[in-house]
Amino acid sequence: MGRVYNFSAGPAVLPEEVLREAADEMLDYKGTGMSVMEMSHRSKAYEEIIKTAEQDLRDLMNIPDNYKVLFLQGGASQQFAMIPMNLMKNKVADYIITGQWAKKAYQEAQIYGKANAIASSADKTFSYIPDCSDLPISEDADYVYICENNTIYGTKFKTLPNTKGKTLVSDISSCFLSEPIDVTKYGLVYGGVQKNVGPAGVVIVIIREDLITEDTLPGTPTMLKYKIHADNESLYNTPPAYGIYICGKVFKWLKKMGGLEVMKQRNEEKAKILYDFLDQSKLFKGTVRPEDRSLMNVPFVTGNEELDAKFVKEAKAAGLENLKGHRTVGGMRASIYNAMPKEGVEALVAFMKKFEAENL
Repeated sequence: MGRVYNFSAGPAVLPEEVLREAADEMLDYKGTGMSVMEMSHRSKAYEEIIKTAEQDLRDLMNIPDNYKVLFLQGGASQQFAMIPMNLMKNKVADYIITGQWAKKAYQEAQIYGKANAIASSADKTFSYIPDCSDLPISEDADYVYICENNTIYGTKFKTLPNTKGKTLVSDISSCFLSEPIDVTKYGLVYGGVQKNVGPAGVVIVIIREDLITEDTLPGTPTMLKYKIHADNESLYNTPPAYGIYICGKVFKWLKKMGGLEVMKQRNEEKAKILYDFLDQSKLFKGTVRPEDRSLMNVPFVTGNEELDAKFVKEAKAAGLENLKGHRTVGGMRASIYNAMPKEGVEALVAFMKKFEAENL
């Protein structure tokens, strides 16, 4: 069997070119006579891998010099605790709840201080982004937290919230590197890489230097202090070395493709093919308010659970994998990250047309 079109939400599709390169280097990385998997993270060869990866990411995102880039472990979920442990100086933070991951981050923050849910779209199964132009921001809030692209629900902040001068913290796991962002608008922006950047096991944190202090909450483990990792350039302990190496290859691939402006155009073009079909389909419908639709994750339903299950099964047989939706939404979800080729989306729509004709 050849390569399938993999619509998984994460771990997700990686560029084929990157996988081939990694395969070529598996037994002997650049004449070292060993795999990156076997290599000391203190070696010259590895130091070059992680330094180059950081520089390429800085180039791609135009990350200013007063921001540190940290390659960490524990996934985005560990950041739910690490953020309040390091940033909650006044023990107050405001959270905008637009899905399951924002909700989990909010619940975790309650362990460390007063977390306020200042806006939510839970009333309509998180199918829209609430108006964030004039929120009741707490006067003593240490930061305002958002999850920028909601993988499960397929929504995306098109406009960042008005934080009224407070530090913005954003989880960009599922829209990481899908389009240009202005890093200076955030105090801290982070993402698990297993959706749009690399293999599971790495989380990248981009944090403004003034937020990195010794002054963490009492009881914060050494491993959960940003300062420890920043001071040691992500090499305090053994990092997820192989995962970072693959991320580095993806950064090079993105540069070669023309950078994030080009990716944004490609992603808009891919998403349009699918959304245009959903908007005129008699059988399928998208679940998200059109103005809040994600370019990365597209949930849709037939309205009939048995038909949804039949669709997922027949799609799999046709080489369209991982289209089952999250249990909280049901139906289907197509994640169409950077590495998903346009042909994959076209194949999906062609299959949906055929299925619709056969099942209406």
